[in-house]
Amino acid sequence: MTVRRLRPPLHTLLAVAVAAAALLAGCGSSSSGDGGTGGEGGEPDYDRALAGAPPQLAALHAQANELLDGGQDAYEARVAKLTGAGYPVVANVWASWCGPCRLEVPYFQRSAAKHGKRVAFLGIDRQDSDDAALTFLREEPVPYPSYRDPDEAISTSIGAQLGMPDTAFYDRGGELTYLKQGPYETIAELEADIRRHALAGTAESG
Repeated sequence: MTVRRLRPPLHTLLAVAVAAAALLAGCGSSSSGDGGTGGEGGEPDYDRALAGAPPQLAALHAQANELLDGGQDAYEARVAKLTGAGYPVVANVWASWCGPCRLEVPYFQRSAAKHGKRVAFLGIDRQDSDDAALTFLREEPVPYPSYRDPDEAISTSIGAQLGMPDTAFYDRGGELTYLKQGPYETIAELEADIRRHALAGTAESG
């Protein structure tokens, strides 16, 4: 006996095709009304989120994922320049070999995209190799540069000596107002500290 294979109706095939196309479109999109700041599952669209940033902050974004030389002097000069222009600074101490540092990077990606037109973000790459650090930054890009800190001079100057990660907050007057020691467990925790220690007294702090 010959068994005939039944073909599904044409309208069923069309419905399946439309559903598959919609699913693929959703997976490839990060613009869901979040201003390009993204969400779980990938870094934000930094070009979109940070378009129109003022010149001092745009200069940081142009150095995204770079490792900068100059040590403590260069770092402190950059912080002074940024805060002198009225921008608070959030500086994250990290290393590619630090597991907790890796886990909190998505929070900094999203917060830097969200606040990067009002707040200056910096990294401090502590006791790391360039190859490992740059490989990690290719995998998990951020929209700001990091200062090399092989001898821990920068970390020591801000009191980050017990472990990693650490995050330093400077207000618009250049004062180091808070040092978070240890990793952020949630994006909400990081956002709360940005509002409290970097954006205090501004419209965005609420």
